[in-house]
Amino acid sequence: MSVNNKKKQAFEDLFSALGEKHEINGAVLAAENGRILYQGSFGDAELKTNRPLNDQSIFELASVSKPFTALGMIILEQQGKLRYDDMIERWLPDFPYTGITIRHLLQHTSGLPDYIELFLEHWDRDNIAVNQDVINMLIKHRPAAYFPPNEGWLYSNTGYVVLAVIIEKASGMSFAEFMKHAVFLPLGMSGTRVYNRRLNNENIPNYAYGYVYDVHSGEYILPDELEETNYVVYLDGIQGDGTINSSIRDLYLFDQALYTEEIISKDSKDQAFSPGYWNEEEDFGYGFGWVIQNSPDKGKVMSHSGGWPGYSTLMLRYTDQNKTLIYFSNMEQEDQFEQAVIAAAENILFDQPYVMPKRPADQKKADVNPAIYSRYIGTYSFQDETHASVTVTEDRLYMKIDGQTPFELFPLTETRYFVRALPVEIQFAADKEQTAAHFVLFQDGREETAVRLN
Repeated sequence: MSVNNKKKQAFEDLFSALGEKHEINGAVLAAENGRILYQGSFGDAELKTNRPLNDQSIFELASVSKPFTALGMIILEQQGKLRYDDMIERWLPDFPYTGITIRHLLQHTSGLPDYIELFLEHWDRDNIAVNQDVINMLIKHRPAAYFPPNEGWLYSNTGYVVLAVIIEKASGMSFAEFMKHAVFLPLGMSGTRVYNRRLNNENIPNYAYGYVYDVHSGEYILPDELEETNYVVYLDGIQGDGTINSSIRDLYLFDQALYTEEIISKDSKDQAFSPGYWNEEEDFGYGFGWVIQNSPDKGKVMSHSGGWPGYSTLMLRYTDQNKTLIYFSNMEQEDQFEQAVIAAAENILFDQPYVMPKRPADQKKADVNPAIYSRYIGTYSFQDETHASVTVTEDRLYMKIDGQTPFELFPLTETRYFVRALPVEIQFAADKEQTAAHFVLFQDGREETAVRLN
């Protein structure tokens, strides 16, 4: 058996086993040297109709949209319509954060505040926000930047929304139309589009709906129906950091085009596909829309992952070896299991032994009296002075950590709680009056203590 046939059989064995046990709901593609080694789709695109996924199913890419947004900016730079070192205020005169360039936005060195936190606090949730609303909110509320431009690195969804706005200004087209005509159509990506289905009240054929796990009912539901994730509705119109939708086949076309000068020149690629540097010795591992790493055994790896309620996406490009791995899921999975699936697929692609992943059972909450939740209400502080607030709404316990969306805590016992779909547990410590004096957060083998402030 040839090496390629051996790999193909190993992919078949891995994903057929996972599919038959209903442990995976999504689509996978692996390619090498310009040929697809394996592609497969497993599970449902729509639960209520049992419509199955297929290789042309359209998934929300979430942050795997960022390489496309960056590509749009590269094309405009090639056309001479903008420069990477243009200041934002050239394109957005009223923008309240100065000294930031397009390059800073592309490489996440802008320090811009997070727009999602801003919308959680100030937005009228009866309305669906669009990109201009992000700009307006930043102008109105002016939350502090995380750091001055180019004096830190912090992944920024806000930065990529601003890039989409600049693309519209520089091109004279909507972001969706520009991406369609500059990228998707030239590359033959017929199923790919910027898609805001709630904003436009539009349904497209072959769409893969994303589902989240509802601990209370023990069922998978649309994120629109879950209090913890229903921000997907009022943030649905925001583009650039997400909302590009595509299939595994279209993403493969995109991958292969990046090996050519079909859409961007070698000079553009050399600049965009190299990590930025703090100094001559130290890079920060991010180019223009790509995480960039060098592996001793795999060579240069360009990747991006995405996560949005109901969706998990990943594109891995091993450019020195012309290998590609694309993974989409439209049903919420436990993170460690998903990473094990991806690690197994990566090992197969590199002709290495792999371990068959084992999916853990869906988490079940213990039956406790909600009255005890009152012991935990309050504000807590971690050692780095990050704050966490614990609240109760309709007999449900919630925690909000600075800079994050609120999440529900589900009881394992009266004092220990888990978080849906994340490898996180919280242990509350109560004093003699039965009020928690602190809690310990357990994540990825680490422990962090937060002390009650009030």
